[in-house]
Amino acid sequence: MQSLNELGLEVFEEMLDYADELQIGVVELENGTVVVDAGVEAQGGLGAGICLARLCMADLADIQPAPFEIDGITIPAVQVTTDHPAISCMASQCAMWQIKAGSYFGMGSGPARALARKTKDLYEALEFEEYSDVGVLFLESDALPDREAADEIAEACGIDPADLRLAVAPTDSVAGLVQVSARVVETGLHKLFTMGFDIRTIKTGWGRAPIAPVVGKATRCMGASNDAIIYGGETYYTVDYEPFDELLGYLKATPSDTSRDYGAPFYKTFKECGFDFFKVDHNVFAPAKVVMNDLRTRRTLVAGRLNLQVLKESFGFEAANRES
Repeated sequence: MQSLNELGLEVFEEMLDYADELQIGVVELENGTVVVDAGVEAQGGLGAGICLARLCMADLADIQPAPFEIDGITIPAVQVTTDHPAISCMASQCAMWQIKAGSYFGMGSGPARALARKTKDLYEALEFEEYSDVGVLFLESDALPDREAADEIAEACGIDPADLRLAVAPTDSVAGLVQVSARVVETGLHKLFTMGFDIRTIKTGWGRAPIAPVVGKATRCMGASNDAIIYGGETYYTVDYEPFDELLGYLKATPSDTSRDYGAPFYKTFKECGFDFFKVDHNVFAPAKVVMNDLRTRRTLVAGRLNLQVLKESFGFEAANRES
């Protein structure tokens, strides 16, 4: 297998080749870092969001648009399929790198995370090492990175800034919302990992989640995008794990409905917590429904449920008034 960053670079260069069609902007910083704008100043869209998701997963997943129906209303969703779940989701896609440089802030995810080993305990658990002369990173941010930010990212990755490639989209953009929903498989793996489950035993992953509409500014869109997975996300994992009783216990604890904060739109919960993430029960960050096919016992197990009523509230569906 090529390095994660080499695979991510191929997606990045594809985005450059189709920049006009994807409605993205391209900027080269003074230090040589190339930045793709998928929604800060450029328009971006569904296609750009799919590309961002592919980049985040180092192109080790098939990511396609799909339909999703909520009480007769069909909206776009994203479907993710991977035969490399632990590496594509956790070693690459998981957003575990806070970028703080001067006044700049962004959440980093994608292949370059593996170069910087953010976080170290994860890569040790995966027994994964990444070697690459190039770095490719996605930043969820409402601003384009400046030279200072790019220099710090490159230094953390151990590469020259001219060999760094950054893609950016804010939460309250179409592309940004697409790439969040494409984290549905990763969200389940992350929940399992935090419970102590050996995610290397997960051999395949599939998931689908609706794409939240733009419902307001960044914080409201963050809430709706979380709800897309918490209340609308469904996943399927093929697992080679024993003992069976232990696997069953992990499965029962995985879906979002095991959380004390389950049942209301995330924005409402977040507001009641004073917009403090540390006061939110992190067990809620999980897919709504989880299915596991156990290769040892040949049994298929199901836990959790979709909650379309909360999705309707979160997404702000309303009937259009028509004059008779």
